Amino acid sequence: MRHRKAYRTLSIDSEKRKALLRNLTIALIEHGQIKTTDAKAKELQRFVSKLITIGKKDTLSSRRLLLSRLPHKPTVKKLLIDIVPKYAEKNGGFVGVYKIGYRKGDAAKISVIKFQ
Repeated sequence: MRHRKAYRTLSIDSEKRKALLRNLTIALIEHGQIKTTDAKAKELQRFVSKLITIGKKDTLSSRRLLLSRLPHKPTVKKLLIDIVPKYAEKNGGFVGVYKIGYRKGDAAKISVIKFQ
């Protein structure tokens, strides 16, 4: 049963999962959209939405919290200057996940994740 399972483990340990989500977030913020597997895209959607919600406060403590969750200063700066102001009035739905098919090599489900 799946009761009380808060997130997908992606079949890797917690430190590798954190690093994976951070790297995917950096790529998403820099490029605007990325292609990845379905499970990774859904987890990334949760992670990025929380970062945008934190960034909407725009205080010193929220900036420090963003830097602790995503320790890449240019990406955090771009997030606060370019992306967060677009979603100032929205309460959710910042990032969309769109299924595009299956990967040729191993038939994994592939999705595109991008800002809406």
